[in-house]
Formats: sequence, C-alpha cells, structure tokens
Amino acid sequence: MKLKELLDVVPFYETNSVIDDIEFNNIEMDSRKVKQGNVFICITGFTVDGHEYVKQAEKNGAVAVIAEKAINENVSIPVIELSDTNRALPMLAAKLLDYPTAKLPLIGVTGTNGKTTVTYLLEKIFNMHQRKTGVIGTIQLKIGEETYPIANTTPDALHLQRIFDKMRKEEVEQAIMEVSSHALDLGRVYGCDYDIAIFTNLSQDHLDYHTNMEDYLRVKSLLFAQLGNSYDGESKKFAVINEDDSSSNLLKHSTAQHILTYGCKNEATVMAKAIKLEATGTFFELKSPVGNITIKSRLIGMFNVYNMLAASTAAIAANVPLSVIKTALESIQGVDGRFEPVVEGQDFAVIVDYAHTPDSLENVLQTSREFAEKKVYVVVGCGGDRDKSKRPLMASIALKYADHALFTADNPRTENPKEILDDMTEGLDESHGSFEVIEDRQEAISKAVQYAEKDDIILIAGKGHETYQIIGHTKYDFDDREVARTAINKKEK
Repeated sequence: MKLKELLDVVPFYETNSVIDDIEFNNIEMDSRKVKQGNVFICITGFTVDGHEYVKQAEKNGAVAVIAEKAINENVSIPVIELSDTNRALPMLAAKLLDYPTAKLPLIGVTGTNGKTTVTYLLEKIFNMHQRKTGVIGTIQLKIGEETYPIANTTPDALHLQRIFDKMRKEEVEQAIMEVSSHALDLGRVYGCDYDIAIFTNLSQDHLDYHTNMEDYLRVKSLLFAQLGNSYDGESKKFAVINEDDSSSNLLKHSTAQHILTYGCKNEATVMAKAIKLEATGTFFELKSPVGNITIKSRLIGMFNVYNMLAASTAAIAANVPLSVIKTALESIQGVDGRFEPVVEGQDFAVIVDYAHTPDSLENVLQTSREFAEKKVYVVVGCGGDRDKSKRPLMASIALKYADHALFTADNPRTENPKEILDDMTEGLDESHGSFEVIEDRQEAISKAVQYAEKDDIILIAGKGHETYQIIGHTKYDFDDREVARTAINKKEK
C-alpha cells in the first residue's frame, strides 16, 4: 500500500518531504519490532515515549515515521506530523487491515465484575449454535480451539485490529471481548464496530486511575455511546444492561441503539424468577420476550445468575434459540479461576476465586457463607500499585463474612507488601473479628489448609486463574490452585 493512501483517513498532517511514491508493508509502534518497509508510529505512553526511538526504527528499516511532535534526532526518512498519534493509530490500523470488525459480528462486555465469565458463557452458547468464536479477555486470546497469551485485558489498538483481522481470515463467525475501562479511556477500542455492548455491574475498582466513581462510570458509558448514532435496518445494534444496577439509567441514556435489560429485582426485558441457590448449583426460570426456559446450572451463587442473564440476553439479541441457550448453560462445568473448587479428596472445601474488588469479594464470601456447614476461612490480599482506598474495605468485608481471615500478599508489584497489609489492617483489632497477617502467600494458604476441619470452607481470593505473582517488576511462578493442592496433600499424609 502507498503511504499517501493510508494517510487518507487522517484529515490534516504535515510532512518534511514528498511521500506520494512511498510504499510500505506494515505499521509498528514498537521500534524493536520494526522491519524493512514498515512505518513507525510514535506513541507517547505512561513510561515510554516512542519519539525517542525514531533512530532505532530507521536503523531497523522504517521507511517513514508518524509523529505528533518534533523529532529531536536527525533522520533521513520522511516524518509525517499530525496532532494526535494515539487517536490516529486505530484509524490507520483499521484502514490498513480493511476494517475487520465491519465484517465480523462483535460483542463487547464491560463492568467491574463478571466480564470473563460472561464472555466464557457466550463462547459456549455460540459454539452450541454452531458458530466459530473468537474471544479476547483477561485469561487469554482464543480463536476457535487455539489459545494465545495476552498481555492486557484489552490490547492496544494496533494489536487489537490485527487480532480481528486474524479472526476474519480464520472465518470466525462471532467475536466476543472484554472491554476494560482503561481501554475505553485510552482509545484502544476506537475503530471497533460493536454490534452488542453488555454492562455487568459497577462497584469500586481502579480508583488509582479514575478520579472517582463518577469518572469510572463515565468511561464505562463510552462503550454504549460508541455503538453509534445511526440505524441499519438489516443489522440492529443492542445495549444489554443490568437493570438492577444503580448505574443502569445513565447507561441507557448513553446510547441511541436498542436497549435490552436483564435482572432479578427490577422489571426487565429478561428476568430470572423462582431462583434456587444450592451448594452444587443454581436453578431459575428465565423469562424473555421470545419465551421462557428453566435453567439448572452447575455455576454457584447469585452473581452467576446475573452472569447467565447477561449472556442469555445478548444471545437472544443475536437470535440464538432459547433451547440452545439452555443446553449451553446447563453443560458448563465452571470457569477458570472463578469460584473454582480444588478437590484432592479432602473433607473440607477449598475454592479459588479472582475476587479482587470489595463487591466481588463480598459476593463470593456471601455465597460461601450460605453453604458453609461450619467455619469459613478466607485468604486475601490487595495488589500493589493499585487503588489504595479499597484495601481497608477488602479487610472489613473479609472479617464480616469469614470466621477467620488470613491477610497476605497478592501481587505487591513495586510496593512493600508489609505496607499494603498495614493499609488493609489499620485500626483493626480482635473486636473486629479473627484475623492474622502472613506476608508470604504460600505460607498463608498452607496455614488455612492446616486450620480447616471437616465441612469447613477455605476461600482463596484475589488471583484466580493467574499462574504468577508479581514482586517488583518480576513475575514468579505461582498458582493458588497448585499451592492449595500441595498443602492439602501434605496435610492428608
């Protein structure tokens, strides 16, 4: 493709030389990945400024540079300067790859909790409907049966458009993705043509990034605004919104598209009625405009009723028959790292969950409490370099629902784990509940296992599916499930 043709999507730019005849073969935003014939686009990130690596990009074979400010180094290749490279990147990437999501049905899921579970449920539903799926999320990128590692819940705009292009080439019939608030605020999903946007819920998280909860909600609402303002009679777009969440009204006013609501309390388009929660699963009647079905699922807890409702409502919007939705939901065994049992023949329950927000921790502890025959133990910490205001909230919730809490390290990152634990336990004493502080996470899990007796429950919260622990800038192998298994087997012996 000619560079001038690519730049047609950018209304105004300046260049220091004639670019009419320049041919290129790809765009890169990382100078280390630049190859002969590439265009290097300078992106200013939180810690790295691409404008400082233009010389390296030229050395690696770049034929031109796109920048948003003056280049301080002398380079012999053309420099195209425009006002905002972060905003231009998704436009250029989509143009280069011939707008992949315009030809690919796309569902986006946003909210504080439940995003991963809802995408997993949708994948199962569409697979049952004989549709090849592509899923982008916290755990991995999955295209059909192939899985690939993924760095962020929502990748950068360039990587994201490449993923959609790969899905299209591999004949994916339904793309499903988690959409984080960071991705929405940073413009990573610009250029994504969503057909269905799902909102799960809103509770405190990421206040290290967002100024307050109002700003957090504003950013979430962008997904619904980005469904567009025009209508296509042949291809309807839908906003799927949790009617029981207090944020629902603002989100409804954020979109011009069709709205479908779901809930258990307030009147909604799709509702769960006659809900029965048991230790081995969940039963409810799903009522919808296209008919009613009963669901008997192995998924446990009220939060999973909402997750199943969200997925079902989106599937209904996509014209999936209720019989397929029922079969899919009833066939699911569980979701990786989400209220996942660790079973090694012991006579007490061990559950691993990704709960890392006050709301999600309360949900899983409430569920554990409902089914506990005896004591509930919780092993929990808080991540470093993240929202500090939720730390005491997490500790108070742990003490409210558990008989004994073991506060420990999560992913401390560059913070001192002791200082994180001090933030969690400041002002707490025995009058608030039974707890102890064990900085080493492996030791804390092992101790909880040693404490547990017949019919007790241990909840290990915060890391879920993660197979690492981040200390400083280094990722160490660490899997709560494997650590628990080792501790259980050691105790049994």
